[in-house]
Amino acid sequence: MTTAAGILLIIIAVWNFIVWPAFLRRVVRDPRSQSQNGKVSKFLVVHIVLVTISLVLALVGAVFGILLLNGVR
Repeated sequence: MTTAAGILLIIIAVWNFIVWPAFLRRVVRDPRSQSQNGKVSKFLVVHIVLVTISLVLALVGAVFGILLLNGVR
């Protein structure tokens, strides 16, 4: 069971590292990412925070997955 959990955590982490950066690239190109005077909008800031939190959680999941696979408890 521990091996399965470790593998699952790593798969989830890899998925997040593939999906979220691609999502952020689309958000940055979105016209709503800049205000009318060319500054960063709240739309972009909110999405950057969302992606950052998601990637940090993915990193934590990957670390725990690796630890589970290495038998650390």
